[in-house]
Amino acid sequence: MTGLAARLTLTGMARDEQEREDAFPRAPSREQWARMSEEERVRVVESLPGEVTWDEMAMPEGDLHSQAKMGALQALKGYFSRQRRRVYLGTELPVYYPAERRFAPDLLAVLDAEAHPRNKWVVSQEGKGLDWVLEVHVGGDRKKDAEYNVKRYARLGIPEYFIYDRARQRLEGHRLPSSEAREYVPITPEQGRYGSEVLGLELQVEEGRLRFWAGHALLLEYEELIARMQEMMVGLQRRADEEARQLEQAERRLADETRRREELEHRLAESQAELERLRQRGG
Repeated sequence: MTGLAARLTLTGMARDEQEREDAFPRAPSREQWARMSEEERVRVVESLPGEVTWDEMAMPEGDLHSQAKMGALQALKGYFSRQRRRVYLGTELPVYYPAERRFAPDLLAVLDAEAHPRNKWVVSQEGKGLDWVLEVHVGGDRKKDAEYNVKRYARLGIPEYFIYDRARQRLEGHRLPSSEAREYVPITPEQGRYGSEVLGLELQVEEGRLRFWAGHALLLEYEELIARMQEMMVGLQRRADEEARQLEQAERRLADETRRREELEHRLAESQAELERLRQRGG
């Protein structure tokens, strides 16, 4: 292939890629949104699809991917629910930044947002962008998560971005050093844990799974919570059985003591009666 042919081929590929990018729905720019009436905004938001196409998504990666994603979601939902904090958590939710190509992270968090179900997140409508993103990588090319998304999420102003490489059992975190910054700096782990300033938690890869810590407390997934509750129920049942046994023993002792007291009272009454008869005879 000649140099000219190569350049023409690359130009054609770039044009095809740009055409493919332009084919995907996008939210209006900030300027367009500002000029719209409320009715126009509602119509635009309703017209934005609540799903992404196969061309935009990575190939399915099986249970290792879905289990890691759902485990993280369960741990965070349970924690923020107990904390009574308003945090929206979503998985593979189409996200529309103004005039940007949509994307659907494996897991996202938005602080101070209502947790009601959504089929998409439109930044202009919601009034804010994402605060925290997690991508789970299992196989294939890591460039999308480890290179492209690092630049993209930073450019969009997402404060923190974590990548859990489950195949390699590695974790990496990225953070914007300031609200104005648009380039991430790496989060340095301390004793194997990566601190998330956004979530107020620590992340760690431990025994083949992604873990979240609140201080010294491990955030449990639903199956672990169920198992913990079952253990507690077994312990409570054992305690109840032991207390019932002790109560039964106490009742038997009380019955024995009552019977002995009644016998003593009966013997005392007989003795008093005998003493009274002796007094009457002596008189």
